[in-house]
Amino acid sequence: MTSSAPVVTRFAPSPTGYLHIGGARTALFNYLYAKGRGGKFLVRVEDTDRERSTDGAVKAIFDGLSWLGLFADEEPVFQFARADRHREVVAQLVAAGHAYRDWTSAEETGALRDAAKAERKTFESPWRDREASEGDPAQPHVVRFRRPLPGSVTVEDAVQGTVTWANADLDDLVLLRSDGAPTYNLAVVVDDHDMGVTHVIRGDDHLNNSARQSLIYDAMAWALPTFAHIPLIHGPDGAKLSKRHGAQAVHEYAEMGYLPEAMRNYLTRLGWAHGDDELFSDAQALEWFDLDGVGKAPARLDFDKLAHVNAHWIRLADDERLAKLTLDIHLARGHSLSEHDEARLAQALPFIKDRAKTTLELADQTAFVLKVRPLVIDERGRTQLAGEAGERIGRLRARLALFESWDVFALETELKVFADEEAVGFGKIGPPARAALTGGHSAPDIAKILAALGREESLGRLDDALQPTI
Repeated sequence: MTSSAPVVTRFAPSPTGYLHIGGARTALFNYLYAKGRGGKFLVRVEDTDRERSTDGAVKAIFDGLSWLGLFADEEPVFQFARADRHREVVAQLVAAGHAYRDWTSAEETGALRDAAKAERKTFESPWRDREASEGDPAQPHVVRFRRPLPGSVTVEDAVQGTVTWANADLDDLVLLRSDGAPTYNLAVVVDDHDMGVTHVIRGDDHLNNSARQSLIYDAMAWALPTFAHIPLIHGPDGAKLSKRHGAQAVHEYAEMGYLPEAMRNYLTRLGWAHGDDELFSDAQALEWFDLDGVGKAPARLDFDKLAHVNAHWIRLADDERLAKLTLDIHLARGHSLSEHDEARLAQALPFIKDRAKTTLELADQTAFVLKVRPLVIDERGRTQLAGEAGERIGRLRARLALFESWDVFALETELKVFADEEAVGFGKIGPPARAALTGGHSAPDIAKILAALGREESLGRLDDALQPTI
């Protein structure tokens, strides 16, 4: 492989469950590395485990990638469909003497392994140095890779550095099971070669696999890709990520109100660094991301930092887009849809979104916008203010009716002037005004509430809370 070869990376999930956040980060690193260099990002579904692979899991994986905005440059490859190609390569390895047929039964293999373990030796098949003609091709048997002895295999890993294994410490890998099914390490090598993969970026739990896979590459005289094994993600306590740490699946983060651009930002920074930069755009990530910046230590999931990143991207997000997302949450919570709801939310969001860390919080804080008039203003179920509070809010309503600009900063000034003229602290004005305008729901300060609702709706709600005529 030459340095001028176009970069090709791949994300190769097993469809046995949802898209885990660790897998999502691996996909993102592969995407950034390839696309940032004008290369190709590919997806391969490693569905050779037919008992555990499901169509539902395949859909969940692609839904997760789609939500994150990680789209492959070519149609996805399904590994199971390539089994004939895998067997073809095994036949070539056997013909070249790099693999052999092994008729040792499973029971015999187990016993030999136990004996080798007791003697602290590597298991060796008795068929390694026997003639294949001694076996019966019609009888069940496996095909093993014949690792070279003596010697060693060295991988120059782009993250882990130089890693060396003695061949004597590796066993002869099974390439084909007794039912003719190709094994993982064989299929991965064949598929990566055929797909033109130049960089294998994956979790460091696969580091040991690179030793056996490198030997297969060498035996086939294929160019070795660059390996980059990234540390796994741990929980905030430093322990391996598990259910007790909270959300693990990408779809859970979507349901919890995180934006995909925030997840891309956060996951890119999780285990990779570009100086002290914490908040950066997709364009910056594509420009900056490299393997040199990936750390060797496990990254720790930090929900507070994720919330901070998400709040940043909510503030920058388009209001109409946020309105659609927020309305979907309201609908899921049982809100009855009105034809003007989305527009009302879009109008309100500029005054509210700087208070929210998730879209769920946006929904919480915009509930007052969608309330149907007349609003219930207290725990007794009343819809009207009375007494001194009602009189004061009546005067406020009359003053606001003369106010045309409805700019939030001008409204703030007007409210202060009104409080001065009333010769009372705003504590005498704010609570009844808030009750009339929001029905007691969570909301920003009064000026922002007025701006969020707009002039007509604000005056109408104040009218509702006062006597029928002012």
